[in-house]
Amino acid sequence: MGVVNVTPDSFSDGGQFLDPEIAIAHAEKLVADGADILDIGGESTRPYGGMQPVDADEEWRRIAPVVAGALPFGATISVDTMKASVAAKAVAAGASIINDVWGLQRDPGMARVAADHDVGVVAMHNRDAADPAIDIMADIRDFFARTLAIADKARIPRHRIILDPGIGFGKTPEQSLTVIARTAELTGLGAPLLVGLSRKRFIASVDPSEPHQRLGGSLAANLYAAKAGAAVVRVHDVRETRQALKIAAAIETKRK
Repeated sequence: MGVVNVTPDSFSDGGQFLDPEIAIAHAEKLVADGADILDIGGESTRPYGGMQPVDADEEWRRIAPVVAGALPFGATISVDTMKASVAAKAVAAGASIINDVWGLQRDPGMARVAADHDVGVVAMHNRDAADPAIDIMADIRDFFARTLAIADKARIPRHRIILDPGIGFGKTPEQSLTVIARTAELTGLGAPLLVGLSRKRFIASVDPSEPHQRLGGSLAANLYAAKAGAAVVRVHDVRETRQALKIAAAIETKRK
């Protein structure tokens, strides 16, 4: 899954792709680099605070031309939004996945939109604030149990749900590292896993760096998560990640 942030304030690439033509060109490059899914978002969720909320009309204004422009590239289109109204417009325009960073638990209309349009859902674990004292794995499992109950009530088929443990969201860097290390424990919850850790701050907690300097850390963590059972990785650097995964898989075949 390649990231297309049509925002002025995303933590890694805010403002780079705010112009729709530039965002569409970036989406085309990500597909050429090997992205199977394009995750298009018009409101930064900024996992480390400082998020600037935008209203639904502005969010849709930002992403509408990008969703339309990216459809011909052949990748599955995902819309990264917390708002059911924006999700409904996006799926009507051709998006096939709703990526909700509050796991169907913030906007009460989100599950209904997903069910009515028969699209996929990425449901991410989140918290309003990090708490270093909690058992983060237990918190994630409890959160996902609530998400899956909401999905079942809305009659969203399980095969259309992907769970995302939300690296960096409502977690300390240590907790993010713990979640990655214990990814395999989340593979038995009844849905595939997506891991979105690209360029995030936990990398800098180990090796001080700015977002654009975290490719090595992103690759290392994504390789670990994929080997532990993550079915999808959400990344900024598609070509490099795809190459790393392919080489790791090729090496693995030589061990058998």
